[in-house]
Amino acid sequence: MHPSLLMASSSSDLEVLKALLNWGNAPTPQVVVEVPAADEARRSISIADQPAAAPSAESSLLLEGVTPGGDTALHVLAKSGSSGEGALDCAYVIFSRAQHLMDRPNRMGDTPLHCAVRAGNRAMVSCLVDFVKGSGQDGSEKAKAMLRRQNLSGETALHAAIRAGSEEVVLLLLAEDPELARVPPGEGTSPLYLAVLLRQIRLAQILHEKDSRLSYSGQFGQNALHAAVITGKELTEKVLEWNKDLTTLMDGKGSTPLHIAAALPGGNRKGSVCSQTFEANTTALYQPDNDGLFPIHVAASLGEQGTIAMFLKKCPSSAGLCDTKGRTFLHVAVEKKMMHVVSYACTKGSLTWILNMQDNVGNTALHLAVQAGSLRLFSALLGKQEVNLNLSNAKGQTPLDISLYNIPPGLSYNQDSEVLIYHALKVTGATSGASRRDHFRDSHNDAHGVNSDYNIKELEQMKELTQTLCVGSVLIATVTFGATFALPGGYRSEDHPKGGTPILAGRYSFDAFMIANTLAFIFSSMATVSLMRSGSPMINRLSRRVYISIASFLVETSVSCLVAAFALGVYAVLASVARRTAIAICVMSPFVVVCIKAELWIKWAILARPFFVRMGPIWTTREYTRILVGNLLVGFWPFILIFIWAAYGRDHLSSKLEPPPAQPPAPFT
Repeated sequence: MHPSLLMASSSSDLEVLKALLNWGNAPTPQVVVEVPAADEARRSISIADQPAAAPSAESSLLLEGVTPGGDTALHVLAKSGSSGEGALDCAYVIFSRAQHLMDRPNRMGDTPLHCAVRAGNRAMVSCLVDFVKGSGQDGSEKAKAMLRRQNLSGETALHAAIRAGSEEVVLLLLAEDPELARVPPGEGTSPLYLAVLLRQIRLAQILHEKDSRLSYSGQFGQNALHAAVITGKELTEKVLEWNKDLTTLMDGKGSTPLHIAAALPGGNRKGSVCSQTFEANTTALYQPDNDGLFPIHVAASLGEQGTIAMFLKKCPSSAGLCDTKGRTFLHVAVEKKMMHVVSYACTKGSLTWILNMQDNVGNTALHLAVQAGSLRLFSALLGKQEVNLNLSNAKGQTPLDISLYNIPPGLSYNQDSEVLIYHALKVTGATSGASRRDHFRDSHNDAHGVNSDYNIKELEQMKELTQTLCVGSVLIATVTFGATFALPGGYRSEDHPKGGTPILAGRYSFDAFMIANTLAFIFSSMATVSLMRSGSPMINRLSRRVYISIASFLVETSVSCLVAAFALGVYAVLASVARRTAIAICVMSPFVVVCIKAELWIKWAILARPFFVRMGPIWTTREYTRILVGNLLVGFWPFILIFIWAAYGRDHLSSKLEPPPAQPPAPFT
């Protein structure tokens, strides 16, 4: 496009435009546009039949130029947003010289009308429509065709007006073509769908009032109710009032509006989007998508327990709906690890009949919970007496077999969820499948790559574990070694009979501190030696496993001793001046040891209820007492040794410092 023409079109400079197009000196017929407040605007236009001078070949060719975006001069003028008399006169001048530009699309497929509508320029929109209507006997048909012209996105000028949120332009376009919202949207969306998606409630209401037979279709095969469900309950209520049949229509993936609503939080609340859609047509609950998933499966996959409860309250039979894989909503909830949904299914007596349902490969919810290695999901199902522990899947595996599969050979942590699940199943009487044990062992080894690269992987694991533990053990040894020569309270001065000895020596807390610090140093040093051996390539894998196990225990023990040394050292220094603070520190310090065992307490607490249900209160109480006492002794046995030895040493005079000899009295002068 010629730069001068682009400038004149952008700035609505009528004089420059007339000069470029060889318009002549005759006055330009004035374009008059009346814009009353009423919705149905009436427009009048007075134009001359012919321009003042015939166009030259040069001026006609000038109007054929376009911008890099494919915009003609009429596009540029419409985009400018100018609605004064000069802009409308410029539009008349361009149109009179090249009427075909009205239908010329740019690179996005937009006509000048699209551009004017997008700019929210009502006067220019009215002017362009009237130009086309007054261009001949078939002007009305041309104007209607122009209004229905779609860009590359499949959108008409009405779509652009809705995107701009211009109520006046929407009313103007509908006044020219009341059926404009009924036009199929091609690859785009219907005007109503777009209005709903953009939350333009007023515009959606106008579209429906102007034409009750308008199109509800949208992108990806969706309809206006799909969009309303996403946007909120107000629009959902309106769309349902207009057309309840939309509840069963599916999008390209087979999802109904209820599928989308079931995924929203708070679906069971009164007046929510999900409750509105569900109550409008409950049969949509029994309509699967392309993957065979029903709305109840969607709710389960996202943990919407309240929504599931609402579905089951009105349609109890929907609990047994299975997808193409044969999964109920409980299977899906277990696979997605949605604890609230699984707990709800286990505590609801009316859902007992689905607890042992098997999918297409024979897995029950318990199989999947064990396979996922989730202790909470497993405990919820194990705590339900009706859950069968010994059902086999298509591979002949029971939950016990799967739990054993999850435990790798070689190194394993005894508080891993997989190990505890296996232990719980064994204790509660679960049995293995019918396969031969040697075949099972071979299959287990193959699953973990024992016969291929497992040895290399295990050595790498040992190396990483050794490095991690070694850092901790060396750090503890360093700290305790330094504390031995930087004792709390300091040392006696050289002029004292026991010069150079600790000032606090002989006190019970100080003696206990020294024992604790010494034990921490000894155990950490022993752990360091064990770790050095576990990392040595000269030692076989079995011995290295033993050394790592020993080192792990010694490091935990040295941490307990270090905690005791810290508490006792602080108490020895503060007891005489801030006794309460010293006691508080001593009380808080053992929580470090408790924290080390926190995982054990939490996981065994999760298993308490299932054991109580399956094994009875007497067995559970006895077993948990044994576990509690045993782990307390393992964690706190260094404290017992420290305080007993300190008390023993205090009872022997040889361990106490002798008081300094009395000084002779000064001579009398």
